[in-house]
Amino acid sequence: MVLMVGRRKARLATMMMNLRSDVEPRTEIPPVLITGLSGAGLSSAARVLEDMGWFVTQNIPPQLIVHLAEMIADPTSPVDKVAVVTDVRSREFVGSLEQIIAELSERGMKPLVMFMDARDDVLIKRFDNLRRTHPLQGSGTLMVGIEREREMLSGVRESADVIIDTSDLSVHDLRRVIEPNFSSIANKRQHVTVQSFGFKHGSPRDTDVMIDVRFLPNPFWVPELRPFRGVDKPVADYVLSQDAAEPFLEHFMEMFDDMRPGFEHEGKKFITISIGCTGGHHRSVAIAEEIGRRLRERGDLDVNVQHRDISRN
Repeated sequence: MVLMVGRRKARLATMMMNLRSDVEPRTEIPPVLITGLSGAGLSSAARVLEDMGWFVTQNIPPQLIVHLAEMIADPTSPVDKVAVVTDVRSREFVGSLEQIIAELSERGMKPLVMFMDARDDVLIKRFDNLRRTHPLQGSGTLMVGIEREREMLSGVRESADVIIDTSDLSVHDLRRVIEPNFSSIANKRQHVTVQSFGFKHGSPRDTDVMIDVRFLPNPFWVPELRPFRGVDKPVADYVLSQDAAEPFLEHFMEMFDDMRPGFEHEGKKFITISIGCTGGHHRSVAIAEEIGRRLRERGDLDVNVQHRDISRN
C-alpha cells in the first residue's frame, strides 16, 4: 500500500507503539528509500514495490524513517519490508535525509537508496504533458527548477545504491527493471544487471561499468542476419564465433572478478554493466546475454539481463 500522511497515520503510529524493545532484530531486509528528481518516476517505483508486497509510505517526516526501520527489524512486527518515498523539496530535507542515512547505518540498519533520474528534456516533456509546475521553480522557468533539484540532490545521487534512469522506460519497463533486483533483496548476494544499449540512442547514465563492443563485426551488414536480434541463435552464433569475442569475454570476466572486492568494500550491492554497440540490436545484445550466462555460472550473484534498445529503430 502507498500510505499518505494524514490518511492512515494513526495505524502507523499504533504499529510503532506496539513494538517490543526486548527482542532480537530479525533478518535483514533493509529499508528502501526511494528518492530522486521530480517527474522521474518515484510514484511509479513505489507502486511496483507495493505490488511486490512492500509497505510503502510517502511524504512522512524524516524523523519517522528511523522508527520505520526499527519496526521492520522487530520480529513481532507484521511488516518486514518497508519503502519510503522521500519527496525532497527543501535543502533542510536533504540535510535531514543524509543525516538519517548516516544514523541508520550506525545502528546496523543501512537503508538501500534507490535514486530515480531522467534526462532534462524528458522531465520537461512530462511536466508539460501534466501541465504542472516544478516544485522548485518558483518564479523562474521549469528548467530552473530542474537544475535546482539536480544540484540539491547531487550528493544523494552520488551515494545511491541503485540509480534508475527512466528516460526511455515505460511503466512496464520500469517494473521489469525493479522486480528482479528487489525480489531477492533479503539475501546478501550482489545483484548484477547486464544491459545492452545502442550508442545512437545515447549512453545510459545509470551504469557502473560500460563496454563498447563495436570492435566486433556488425551482423547488420550480413543480409540474412539483419532481421534477427542478438537473442536469436543465428546472430549470437555469428557474434560469439568472431576471433576477438572469446578473448574479450575471458578478459572481461577476469576484470570483473578483480573489481568485485572493491564494489563489496564500498558496500555496493547493485552493479550495472552496460554493453553498447551502434543500434543496440545485435552485438551488444549477444555479448550481454553471454556475460549474463557466465556471471550466473559463478553461483553467488543474482543476475538480470535486459536490452534497452532492442525494439527501437
